Amino acid sequence: MANHPMDVVELLETAALLTPEETATDNDLTVRDVWDLLAHDEWETALTMLEGAGNARPLPLALWERLADAARQLHLDHSTAWCHWRASEIRNGMIRADLTLGARGAPVPGHGILRPVWDIGNLSPTGEPAVNVAALWLENTRSLAPGDRATARLVPLTPTQWQHVRPGRRITMHEGRPAIATAVVTEVHLPTSLPPLDPKST
Repeated sequence: MANHPMDVVELLETAALLTPEETATDNDLTVRDVWDLLAHDEWETALTMLEGAGNARPLPLALWERLADAARQLHLDHSTAWCHWRASEIRNGMIRADLTLGARGAPVPGHGILRPVWDIGNLSPTGEPAVNVAALWLENTRSLAPGDRATARLVPLTPTQWQHVRPGRRITMHEGRPAIATAVVTEVHLPTSLPPLDPKST
């Protein structure tokens, strides 16, 4: 390990302190749980538990950045990528969708590597269909083969271009024409700081 393990402990301790304090039940992760793991040098387990806590409730951007740093120091490539991804979801928003891959020469990589373009109903200034970039993360799978389905998480490059997207909308993924995948939006979580949507754009 390039860095002293204590650096990792300090990062995870800080992350634990950033976890929102709520009335804990028997199934909730608490700061004491994390510190008990750290006291026994169970750094990777502590990191995994903190990542899991983020699936149950929203966690602050600073926490995901700290966890990404800790995962990097522990040489956990997948955890590092996931924590960076969750931080990007907070910055740019996230659209969740049921994705079906059509004809493509190779499987689609699933962990934030691909930044495809999407037809989400926007038009160019000349009235032609316009596509918009959003990075792709597939849940519970590292890749998607042609003809298969998976739950996808999309992080828009430009969140304002996605303000009109709502659950139930059908969008398409492109590497040219025609579309190589279709998706039905199930959740939309865009940054709260976006300007109001212009009704003329819907």
